[in-house]
Parts: sequence; structure tokens; C-alpha cells
Amino acid sequence: MSTLVRSGAPDEADALVSVITLAFSTDPMARWSLPDPLTYLGVMPSVVRAFGARAFDSQSAYCVDGFRGAALWLAPGTEPDSEGLMTVMQDNVPPAILPDLMGVFEQMGRYHPTEPHWYLPLIGVDPACQGQGHGSTLMRYAVDRCDRERLPAYLESSNPRNISLYLRHGFEIIGEIQVGTSPRMTPMYRKAR
Repeated sequence: MSTLVRSGAPDEADALVSVITLAFSTDPMARWSLPDPLTYLGVMPSVVRAFGARAFDSQSAYCVDGFRGAALWLAPGTEPDSEGLMTVMQDNVPPAILPDLMGVFEQMGRYHPTEPHWYLPLIGVDPACQGQGHGSTLMRYAVDRCDRERLPAYLESSNPRNISLYLRHGFEIIGEIQVGTSPRMTPMYRKAR
């Protein structure tokens, strides 16, 4: 069975945000920063939108059929809504870990490439559909675009279980981010081809 990947339309944003919210429900970094389930479910969609909604502007908000998985890729020169993201986090992250989280964001900025590149802030597959190749299909579709445009790509893996997926698609580990009580995050870079 082949899985079709396509660009999600702006009026499908709720569906893409929902599948990523489901996918990140067991993500170490997401659940460390939003440990209360009710808070997580109420706030994570805003986090996803702040981090990746600008992908719709470049038709690089990808989904697999049935919205079983989604990836929000930011085009070269496009940044997340950092102000919106910081507001959501400051209003909802437990105060005891907020300084550590701000340190994580600071370190993320240090690893982020300065040359034009594609940035993957969010990719996820509905937990009920994981292990069926949807994540790999989404990655292949996006890195093919990177290759056609001869541009590098960058991401931070917030879940160690996903590192092997990124390595299979040409990403290399370029460091480690960990502040205070935070889980480890792994910045990864894929050279232009």
C-alpha cells in the first residue's frame, strides 16, 4: 500500500495540528514542558501553530492521506512565530522549569544554521498509525524537495526514538542540547545535495 503525501491547505490546518498534537503526547520535551495532560491538550495546538504554521505559506505543510501524519517545514528565510511561542510557554510551563526551557531555546538558536536552509520544527504520526512508514514517507517527500532545490535542512530531535529515522534520511548529529532538568534534544543537519 503506497502512502500519498501532499501539501495541506490552510483550511486543513486544524487536522495537521491535531495529528502533531497527538504524536507529541509522549514526546519527552513536550511532556516535560507541559506535564499536566489537560494543559498539554489545551496548549499544544497553540505551540504547534506558533512553531510551524508558517509552513502553509510555502506549501510545505505536508500530510499523508487520512491525516495519519504531518510535517511542518519552514522554507528558507522563514522563522517560527517566536513571540507567540514564548508567550504560550511563559503562560503555561510550570514556573520551576521555565528558566531551563528558556535555556533550551537559547541553545537551539546557537545550533540553527545561518545559511539558507529548510527547517523542520515538527513532524509526527498519529500514535495509532505509527510503525507503518508514514514518518519515513513524509521525510523522503521533504528531503526530495531539499535536493531539487540544492538546499540543506535542519531539525532538532526532541525524541531519541526518532534519531534513526533522521539518520536514514541523511541528517547528521551536530550536537546536544540539555539544560537543567530538561530532556536531551539533538540538533541535526543535512547537507545540500
